[in-house]
Amino acid sequence: MQYAAICIDKENSENLRLENRTDHIAHLKTVKDNMLLAGPFLNEAGRMCGSLLVFNDLSLEEINNWLEQDPYSKAGLFQSVEVKPFKRVI
Repeated sequence: MQYAAICIDKENSENLRLENRTDHIAHLKTVKDNMLLAGPFLNEAGRMCGSLLVFNDLSLEEINNWLEQDPYSKAGLFQSVEVKPFKRVI
């Protein structure tokens, strides 16, 4: 099964995101074989303001555990995190 995690940053948290980005990317690599795509949302000014992560063949429990250990989560970057079942069509 596939899941999409939609993570929205707290307002005015770009510096917090940048400070933790290297560790976040290293954490992403721990599930790279189960990641269909990952990348930041951009605001109107082209600045990062959230994340979209699409997981494949991980349970919801594994994804939630992974998200809890994500350096962005540990730093308190996200205003909200929502994980939804996802079906890749193309």
